[in-house]
Amino acid sequence: MGVYKARLILALIRGRSVNAALDELRHDQHRASRAIYKVLASAVANALQNPSVRANRLVISRTFAQDGPPLPGGMRVRPGPQGRAMPIKRRTCHIHIHVADPQAEGAVGSGSEE
Repeated sequence: MGVYKARLILALIRGRSVNAALDELRHDQHRASRAIYKVLASAVANALQNPSVRANRLVISRTFAQDGPPLPGGMRVRPGPQGRAMPIKRRTCHIHIHVADPQAEGAVGSGSEE
């Protein structure tokens, strides 16, 4: 998906608790919501590796998306006028979500990336 589509959904969940964000993403109709849900679930699983972190206290501290490489497999084309071939740019993006437990001892935060 394009980076703009991912940024729209990331703006909805930034600063919210993890449980509220997962619930919001589960019921959202955007295509980007499914990918962001998986990244957020992975970030939560990574954060829970620290025994001082509690799942119900986790908060989304940072979210951002960056442009990724074009889709592999060469150039995609679509028919153009007068028998020409018009190129299609299949965009990808890297999604970054950082979660933190404000009450955990010594826990700076955990991140995940797609």
